[in-house]
Amino acid sequence: MNTETTLKDALAAEADALGALDNPWPGFERRERRHRTRRRMAAAGVAAVLAGAAGVQAGVIPLPGWAPGITVAGFTTVLDQGPTRGSLAGDKAFLEDVRRHFKDVEDPGETWRIADRSKIRFVYAADVGDRRLVLALVPLRFGFLEDQALIWYDGNAGDPAAELVESGRVDGGETVVTYSQRSADAPGVLVVVAPHGSTVAISEGFKYSAEGRIDHEPDEVQAAGTGLAELVMPPAPAPTDTKVTVTSGADVLYSGTVGGGWASNSDYRPDEFPAATVTRALTGRTFDRATMTRWANSALQDARLPSADTALTVRWTGQVNGQPAALLTIQPRGGGVLAYAFHGTGDSYRQDLRLLLPAANAERRPLAWRMRADGSDDRTDRVIVVAPPGATRLTLQQGTAAPVELTPDPTGAAMASVPPAQEAHVTAYGENGSEVATTPVPLFEGDSGGLPGDTPKTRIIG
Repeated sequence: MNTETTLKDALAAEADALGALDNPWPGFERRERRHRTRRRMAAAGVAAVLAGAAGVQAGVIPLPGWAPGITVAGFTTVLDQGPTRGSLAGDKAFLEDVRRHFKDVEDPGETWRIADRSKIRFVYAADVGDRRLVLALVPLRFGFLEDQALIWYDGNAGDPAAELVESGRVDGGETVVTYSQRSADAPGVLVVVAPHGSTVAISEGFKYSAEGRIDHEPDEVQAAGTGLAELVMPPAPAPTDTKVTVTSGADVLYSGTVGGGWASNSDYRPDEFPAATVTRALTGRTFDRATMTRWANSALQDARLPSADTALTVRWTGQVNGQPAALLTIQPRGGGVLAYAFHGTGDSYRQDLRLLLPAANAERRPLAWRMRADGSDDRTDRVIVVAPPGATRLTLQQGTAAPVELTPDPTGAAMASVPPAQEAHVTAYGENGSEVATTPVPLFEGDSGGLPGDTPKTRIIG
């Protein structure tokens, strides 16, 4: 058994133990590729300095084409296997012209140069709606470092190669790549490129149920075995949530939401709360309104909800790590309750919690969240617990251990210590000593790219 198999099995076992239904391996694999990239770039940077070649590594001194390179991320590319797909796949003259016009990749402080144009591999090329799109696997070089990236180039339908510009870039080892551009004023475009032989299904739209679940619209399955979805989408009055599922036989290769742009010619932002709504939610608290507005809008946008018919409640304000902090909830009409915690300022803040709750008695629940170290993603054993209004006692129980009494501060919050992987729950009691409600302490999220409630770590059922 090799290391990859051992890790994959261990992650699957941990997911089962925690009740996580999602396969954690694909996300781990993507993150580990990024970690390897950072580690190897750091190591290569040290080697370059020791060799006195800092100028070469910075791209100041041209590097001979024969000089060996250090591959910064080891992976097997998938999407370049098989023929180019799309309506322009057979236009060899156009694709060769695109190859000649590709530009080096400019990142802040560094330029990744195309290592060898003859080794550029075209994955997809087509006119879809009003867009001309090309997806290519491009070999890149930055000093001694070598990498591969899947790069989108786009322009208006019918544009020559010289008019196409880079519009997105991901790791060359990604299994599924998406392109999405939506608008409130015109039809949009959605393209999904997956491995040959796989099948893509698209689901547009969802709702948060009062029971604390996400109900996605039914999947629309695209042509089986093509590994491709090409759709002209209707105008979207507000930013949307589009879910993509890619399968190969019984295996799910990818399940997640599509990122992309959204634009509107109107000054009205449907995903921002009116100032009056924020003022009412503060209920006279002495908290900076601009900061609360930024955080409330961040929660609204993370949940992909419009401000119309969405209620905003500020549950708690106080301080975390010496900085302003707040716990707030948003609730679409007739739907579940989404809790968010933040700390920091309006311009620099951290989202500490996002959690979907059943609507029934949500306001009576104690809520808790785990803290990461400021300035990093390191997980700590610190837990913040906020009591519901009217609670007279608050306890925390780790696993099957005896409950521990917590002492809230004047703001209604208490601090506790729980190991990062330890299950725990908090309980609030009323004046007569009876239990008001109990809520699990959510485990740390590994990937916060999807909707809150789409994974077991971001929802509470019952």
